[in-house]
Amino acid sequence: MTRIGVLMDPIGAIRIHKDSTFAMLLAAQARGWEIRYFEQKDLFLRDGHARARAGTLEVRDDPQDWYRLQPPQTLALAEFDILLMRKDPPVDLEYFASTYILERAEAAGVLVVNRPASLRDVNEKLYTAWFPECCAPTLVSRDPMQLREFIHEQEDAILKPLYSMGGSSIFRVRQGDPNTNVIIESLTDLGRTSVMAQRYIPEISAGDKRILLIDGEPVPYALARIPAAGETRGNLAVGGRGVGVALSERDRWICAQVAPALREKGLYFVGLDVIGDYLTEINVTSPTCIRELDREYGLDIAGELMDCLAAKLHDR
Repeated sequence: MTRIGVLMDPIGAIRIHKDSTFAMLLAAQARGWEIRYFEQKDLFLRDGHARARAGTLEVRDDPQDWYRLQPPQTLALAEFDILLMRKDPPVDLEYFASTYILERAEAAGVLVVNRPASLRDVNEKLYTAWFPECCAPTLVSRDPMQLREFIHEQEDAILKPLYSMGGSSIFRVRQGDPNTNVIIESLTDLGRTSVMAQRYIPEISAGDKRILLIDGEPVPYALARIPAAGETRGNLAVGGRGVGVALSERDRWICAQVAPALREKGLYFVGLDVIGDYLTEINVTSPTCIRELDREYGLDIAGELMDCLAAKLHDR
């Protein structure tokens, strides 16, 4: 029997109708796999060996009663076939520590999804710089003068921190905005922290598309997250509305540019954010939108991912 472990945020606090990790757990259980659950606090190293306090988990698609968790046991992570790293950002020092521990499990032969070293290496915003042909004009800097010059040059820009998620601390700044200096001061911590500035893409009104890729192959439909009235952010976490759309020719071209690097880095499940014709982020930590697309199009995205991982185990 395949043994799969999942490192995630507390399962008792998730919303199962939109939680992609929960979709993965349902898919793993449907295949008869043994599932063990643990959180960051349960993970540790002993004499170079990765271990965790992990409990056997059963899940059901019932919003009133969605899991049963047995008392945890201390296990060597080398006992697992697959480990899912699904801890949400922030990608902080504790997150990095977890990836180092998971890397010891990977060295023992476990398939860790996504690859721990790549989770450290691929900043979800900065990594777009490896594909400039896919992106709108972009600046990453902590220099207030450079940021002001970029806003003046582009006339309308989005500024955002490099290590947040869910639309947190994203600002739209137009040329001449009287709040420009205070926004830059706040985001850069008075010039001590780098931020990203991108040219504002007006096609955000039609949605910020989340495109999911399984081992570099795109799901044929994306979830366009349309901003609420008066908002510039499409994130569902800040009130955006999700609408399914078929991938465009440009979407598929962007996926083709990015896919080889994702495969090389062992990034088996990735979410690209695309606004209009432009790639804006490459989400590798805990991409979402599986459940929304499954409902709208009758898909089984998590099942496809589990089948992909099973094939990789077989080929080893």
